[in-house]
Amino acid sequence: MHHKGFIFDLDGVIVDTAKYHYLAWKHLADELGIPFTEEQNEQFKGVSRKRCLEILLEWGNLKVSREQFDSWLTEKNQDYLQYIEKMTEDEVLPDVPKVLNFLKAHGVPMGLGSASKNARPILKKVGLIPYFNTIVDGTQVSKAKPDPEVFMIAAGDLKLPPRDCIVFEDAIAGIEAANIAGMTSIGIGDPETLSGAKYVFKDFTEIDLDFIKELAEL
Repeated sequence: MHHKGFIFDLDGVIVDTAKYHYLAWKHLADELGIPFTEEQNEQFKGVSRKRCLEILLEWGNLKVSREQFDSWLTEKNQDYLQYIEKMTEDEVLPDVPKVLNFLKAHGVPMGLGSASKNARPILKKVGLIPYFNTIVDGTQVSKAKPDPEVFMIAAGDLKLPPRDCIVFEDAIAGIEAANIAGMTSIGIGDPETLSGAKYVFKDFTEIDLDFIKELAEL
């Protein structure tokens, strides 16, 4: 019987869908004649779609009707979903399967905790649904990270106390959420940005299976 469980964020940890959000926002920004760079896109990470559009319109100094606002929100999302439609198993980030396969082979419970409402379709496209004992996504969560709600629901589904959960995250808010929940936080990305995490790796290629084994207490 295992005493540890692993919870993974989706975007930037398992797959990189951030680039599709960027392309969809860029498309809309170009249409509206508002300059939009990858640097500016950084400010959109982990921010709700509605808030992102508000920020974009502030940059462009545009005031619009509620109807127009909503129709642009829909347009951006449909644009994004067209990119998702084309995703394949090749889009899983390097060495993520190595870790997932190891944990699955040892019967370690795994959950997904993502703010994305598209988490399930994405996992289906990239063939990873079977790995997860629970998938908690934006359709079940009302409070955004750094509120730990998404991870607490996942821990409950895995029937584990928070202290026995290990969370992989690429965003500051996600690391904070894991820490607030009393879980072990592992940052994937830049060590300076994610200095709040207990451990940080550039990506999964830096993660040794012995380290995972130790964390899982196998």
